[in-house]
Amino acid sequence: MEFEPVIGFEIHAELKTQTKVFCGCKVDFGQAPNTNVCPVCLGMPGSLPVLNRQAVELVLRTALAMNCSITEKSAFDRKNYYYPDLPKNYQISEQYAIIGVGGFVDFAHDGAPRRVRINNIHLEEDAGKNIHPENTAEDYSLVDLNRAGTPLMEIVTEPDLRSLDEAESFMKHIKNLLEYIDVCDCRMQEGSLRFELNVSVKEKGTDAIRPAYVEVKNVASMKTVMAAARYEVKRQTKAYQKGETIEKETRLWDEVANCTRTMRSKEAAKDYRYFPEPDLVEVHIAPEWQEDVRQSIPELQPAKEQRFIEQYGLPKYDAAVLTQSKAVADYFDEAMARHKNPKALSNWMMTDVLRVLGDEGIEPADLKMRPDHLAAMIAMIDDGRISGKIAKEVFTEMIASGKPPEAIVEEKGWVQISDTGAIESLVDDVMAAHPDVCDDYRGGKKKALGRLVGEIMKRSQGKANPALVNQLLAQKLSE
Repeated sequence: MEFEPVIGFEIHAELKTQTKVFCGCKVDFGQAPNTNVCPVCLGMPGSLPVLNRQAVELVLRTALAMNCSITEKSAFDRKNYYYPDLPKNYQISEQYAIIGVGGFVDFAHDGAPRRVRINNIHLEEDAGKNIHPENTAEDYSLVDLNRAGTPLMEIVTEPDLRSLDEAESFMKHIKNLLEYIDVCDCRMQEGSLRFELNVSVKEKGTDAIRPAYVEVKNVASMKTVMAAARYEVKRQTKAYQKGETIEKETRLWDEVANCTRTMRSKEAAKDYRYFPEPDLVEVHIAPEWQEDVRQSIPELQPAKEQRFIEQYGLPKYDAAVLTQSKAVADYFDEAMARHKNPKALSNWMMTDVLRVLGDEGIEPADLKMRPDHLAAMIAMIDDGRISGKIAKEVFTEMIASGKPPEAIVEEKGWVQISDTGAIESLVDDVMAAHPDVCDDYRGGKKKALGRLVGEIMKRSQGKANPALVNQLLAQKLSE
């Protein structure tokens, strides 16, 4: 009997606010432990939460972008559980009057349209972070509460995905969408975007979905999510084929052993003992507020792709590649503001910039090379100040040092030779040194010209103007 995956997600996105959701502490990743804290996010007795309006608007923006119905009178609830990194021993969340419900997300997979239903999108506060010693023999853990109270949006999907490849496409689409609507920086390496996997399997070709599913936590990257999904599908399939049952539970991903491990039985709402949060009033989301937020939704990927085609004259393929990531598209836009050669810039972005980002696993904002530096380098090529070959060296240096191309070219002495007299002297020397190659060219072997050009560029250390070299060579060989 063949089985197929049934996959859904609980997606946690830390929102792009300056301060926490119920207090004025800064949201600033990487600060010294327990420095961005106050009595509210530390859960001190007598402290009272005050709702961050921007956090509500970012959740509302996401709900609208994901075609959800908006609850005009939303409210917060207390979700009770006891973890060392949850100072109050409860989390302020939403259970009974959630901001966004019943939406959907459309995306493409293998060229075909797919739709995943959204159960709900709600706002809550993030917990802190437990820090465990590397030496497992130690009997202590540390707690950093800087993250406690960070506004956290949870997007709960229905189990509509039926393959691992579909799940991967969906995750990439969600990351892309959240970046485009500018609600989350999506830095998974910093924990600001987390995909928690809900997975079960069913008999292929049937609609019967098994009631038990496994939730997998501790998945810090899409790569890890996919590894956990593969393991769970294999584990559950083997169990059902043997006539065994699968318990509804929460499991953790063990990176070292490359497997999932039981964490606890899966909680239901009753286990959290939800009740209305007494320290916060209802949030009334009037139609006018909804419309204001809807109008604030930035240019999305399809519109940006079309603009790149129409405004910059790029081929559809280039526009699609450059707009897959908002950060990459914004980098391109910034570079175009400095020097308008869209096709040349597109070529450098798709071949060289994307290669660096992929190899180093970083975002455009992490590059030392600024967009105006890349544009300035292309301008130098267009002006004949450097050759394409030298440009490759300049690019490598800009990536490493962040220096502008003009400074690099001056320091290295890489200015292109465009003096006709100097190049003519090089041409004469090479032709005199290779009379046989010259005869081959005159005899109809046109590829011989490339050998002569290569020799001239070698002698000039790549600094001779290639167009002028070709022009003078052709002229002298025809005399």
